[in-house]
Amino acid sequence: MFVTFVTLSLTACYVNDRRHRLVINRDTYRSGFNAKPLSGKPLLTTENGDSGVKDYTSHPCLRECDSTAPPRVCEYNFTVENYATRTKACYDCPFTPSDCFRPHCIPGDGNPRSVIVANRMLSGPSIQVCEGDEVVVNVHNKMIGGEGTTIHWHGLHQRGTPEMDGAVLVTQCPIHAHSTFQYRFSARSPGTHFWHAHAGVQRGDGLFGSFVVRQSAAREPHRKLYDLDESEHTITLMDWMRKTSVEVFTDKHHSGGPAFPQSLLVNGRSQFHKITLNNTNETTHIPYSVFDVKQGHRYRFRVISNAAQNCPMQVSVDNHTLLVIALDGSPIQPEPFDVINIFGGERIDFVLSANQSVGNYWLRVTGDGSCGFYFLRAMTLAILRYTGAPEVVPTAATDFKIATQSDRFLSPYNTNGPATSRHVVEMTSLHPDDVTLKATPDKKFYLRVDFNRINNYNYHSPELYPLENVTSAMELLTNQINYISSILPPSPLLTQHGDVPEEMFCNERTVKKNCTLEFCECVHVQDVRLNDVIELVIVDEGQSHWSNHPFHLHGHQFRVVALEKVSKQAYAYEVKRLDAEGHIKRKLSGAPLKDTVNVPDGGYTVVRFHATNPGFWLFHCHSEFHAQIGLSMIFKVGDIHQMVTPSKGFPKCGNWKPEMTTGSADDESTSSSSQRTVYSLNAVSVVVTLLVGAVMNVVY
Repeated sequence: MFVTFVTLSLTACYVNDRRHRLVINRDTYRSGFNAKPLSGKPLLTTENGDSGVKDYTSHPCLRECDSTAPPRVCEYNFTVENYATRTKACYDCPFTPSDCFRPHCIPGDGNPRSVIVANRMLSGPSIQVCEGDEVVVNVHNKMIGGEGTTIHWHGLHQRGTPEMDGAVLVTQCPIHAHSTFQYRFSARSPGTHFWHAHAGVQRGDGLFGSFVVRQSAAREPHRKLYDLDESEHTITLMDWMRKTSVEVFTDKHHSGGPAFPQSLLVNGRSQFHKITLNNTNETTHIPYSVFDVKQGHRYRFRVISNAAQNCPMQVSVDNHTLLVIALDGSPIQPEPFDVINIFGGERIDFVLSANQSVGNYWLRVTGDGSCGFYFLRAMTLAILRYTGAPEVVPTAATDFKIATQSDRFLSPYNTNGPATSRHVVEMTSLHPDDVTLKATPDKKFYLRVDFNRINNYNYHSPELYPLENVTSAMELLTNQINYISSILPPSPLLTQHGDVPEEMFCNERTVKKNCTLEFCECVHVQDVRLNDVIELVIVDEGQSHWSNHPFHLHGHQFRVVALEKVSKQAYAYEVKRLDAEGHIKRKLSGAPLKDTVNVPDGGYTVVRFHATNPGFWLFHCHSEFHAQIGLSMIFKVGDIHQMVTPSKGFPKCGNWKPEMTTGSADDESTSSSSQRTVYSLNAVSVVVTLLVGAVMNVVY
């Protein structure tokens, strides 16, 4: 499928008050558009249209969950393709605001750029089902250029269906271009989750969407705390750049370019770029996302961070308290906060009581880390609008606002925070204590994480441009786990383990080099026994960058039993010593259940999981570029014979080269090769004969 991109006539582009302003010739911009702009309410669904793709906002599986009713089969079709923001589908967006809500219109932050999306939506189609439903997703890869993809169901643990996890070359082959792959699994993990691309850096270009698994009122522990749990109050967040992720990645890693997001998106929209028409000098921006509430009601909001970079985001609503009730889909003892900080891959549910005067209030999203105060100060705004309030923007200031010392603050970034702040480890799970919280785990791993100053030959040729020969601006430090960069195998470990050469595997015990002095990369696999309780002590030494690493585990949840910012730096051997001396206190009752957790720079996080799900499960930093250059490892849970055998005909892939053998009469390919050789020899013989004859004629 070829996608035509809208062409804009840009007559000027300059920076104004941190925001890029695009100046557009309106006549050129409107050329070719004969339809009248939409009026009235935005058109949000194409369920009965002829567009060929659906948004599923009225899918029959989006319903009130009933524990006495049988589960349903919920089927979706995702068409993945290269697309763009502000295409011809957007007509007069943003000058006619309702045009920004047309089917296939992706406003983004107003800056025209390429994207990779499903069903021409950003964020993609939302899957909203009930606990126990069977989910079927047909992924049609229509990307140009032959690019493959996979989809990971972040928060769904795929018990019994590990081949559906969507981790490229760990559990499946890439879905190659012009082909379809069907995911089919049971939605057994209730809560707020999301789906996203798990091949290359496609997630950062828009290939993601929300995935909510609701429970019946009888099974939902917090049902009495809110009146309404509506799909319209699902909030997806992501950081956003002016260029595609591949462009930014290659520029950063090969040329020292920046990788700092310029803006943040709420449900695919932001107001970062101001757009001006040069014939009227009219200036506007993409419309705000609006969340409607009615005074006196309590609403469950579900927040999902698809941050691709080191971009934690602070979320707050003016004049309102956020009662946090769940982390990564798991219920906790409710606690009120003024500001919540959410890291990439995390999900946070809160209840908002609409108890203020009827009006409009800012929902603020403020970037931290690489999106924060010392960089481009990425931020965005949305509107909480009470029924009966005028359709105008709030009057409060819109400047870059971060949490203050007096704010009740969840998960401060790279600090232990003031007395009013709380880390996730201080939250209390509503799930009963289990075997993971026993006094001593069955196996413990210390994982040292940091950016290492070593010649990674993928980006620094030791002979041509080693680290020591380039300027500091061109230096690329390599983030690793225990001095190892993990690479992907040529074939999926789960389904074609025997096809992966043994010499490709390693871990800190088996690697045969001194990785502190020499760059080490391999398929980093750690074996664990089925049913063991595994403890991971993850130490971010913080020697090189003021960064952070939100780590995500596939296939399991874990208990967060300890988390602390030690100092500017925290060496792994010092943390190990502190642990041996009993100075790292573990929370062994009520520890929160999560699948993604931040590791503070210059600190540690300790998690435990019960290895009850046999398979190969990825454990990686959820910052896209960090994972891409090797900040990951794989846990092999159980032996191969204990793992689920994939379905007959499951796709295979891997290395191939023809065997150079003499062959036999029964080998058709070898016979054909031999035949070609005979033909070649005969041709040479003829040529030689002719030449000899010619020479003889000359002599005689």
